[in-house]
Parts: sequence; C-alpha cells; structure tokens
Amino acid sequence: MTRDAETRARIEEHWTASERGDVDTEHAIYAVDAVLDYPQSDERFRGRAKIQAQRGGHPAERHFTIGRISGGGDFWVSECVITYDGAATHSVSVMEFTGGFVTHETQYFADPFPASPARAELAEPIPGRG
Repeated sequence: MTRDAETRARIEEHWTASERGDVDTEHAIYAVDAVLDYPQSDERFRGRAKIQAQRGGHPAERHFTIGRISGGGDFWVSECVITYDGAATHSVSVMEFTGGFVTHETQYFADPFPASPARAELAEPIPGRG
C-alpha cells in the first residue's frame, strides 16, 4: 500500500469513527500536539486531548457524510456534510500531516442556502446530493 493510500485509509477511518461515536479511534489520527482551528468562531484547540474534549462535549446528535477526500503527501482535504440534530452543515476539513499524524487541521463550516432563481437557467443539480 502506498503512503497516500495509507493516509486516505486513516482519514476514512477517522470519519467512520466520528459517525459511530468511537472517540478514541476518531482522535488517533492526531499528533499529541496537534492544532485544530475553527476560523468562523476564531477558536484554536491545541493538543489532541483538548480537540477530543471539545468534541466529546457536543450535545447534538451528529452524523457525518463524506462527499470527497482529496490530497496527497502531507496535505489532505475532506468535504463533508455534518448533520447536527437533523440540520445539515457543509464542512471542509483541511488536514496537514507530519510523520503520519495530523499536526494541523482547519475546519470550515457553511450552512446550506436556497439556489437563486436568477441562476436557474445556468445551473444543474450536483449528482448524488438530492
């Protein structure tokens, strides 16, 4: 298995563990001193223990649907839909690896919005999303 294939498998395992609530496996991908940034809320969580603690205290029922994982080497991007108590939020996770572990992750979140009628003649639905 190539290094990229191994990294992709670890990222897939991370998201699968997130979905099933397996917090130990979910966070095994992070270096002990990893950093997680949420730009929208201007928050930084430093260290695997703090990353895990802030996720563990989330009161909502969460579900994760992975749209696409792209990357290579030490830089990977996951496009996801995270559902909190039935409300979908689109998320992009940018993971930077060092020595096989995530050392820096930035997650961006965006709520869905209705398509503009002014673009209706130009747009088509994204396959598999409906």
